Amino acid sequence: MSKKASKNTRKKNVRKTAEDATGRNTHFKDGNKTMTRAQFVKDIKAGKYLGYTVKRINGKDTPVSKPDKSSKNNLE
Repeated sequence: MSKKASKNTRKKNVRKTAEDATGRNTHFKDGNKTMTRAQFVKDIKAGKYLGYTVKRINGKDTPVSKPDKSSKNNLE
């Protein structure tokens, strides 16, 4: 993806709020905004979350934190 993020886009801290029986994260929260995995993936691809990327895991697009020295932005 070669789109540049807008000035309004910042690195955000997102929390996982639910996971399925296999341990896959299914729901997320950013402040007051709640998202499904599909919604979060769409927002990451749109450049709204600079600290996160999408990986294809077991055939599904999966949001993951970009590797860095901070643990504050990890999906836990």
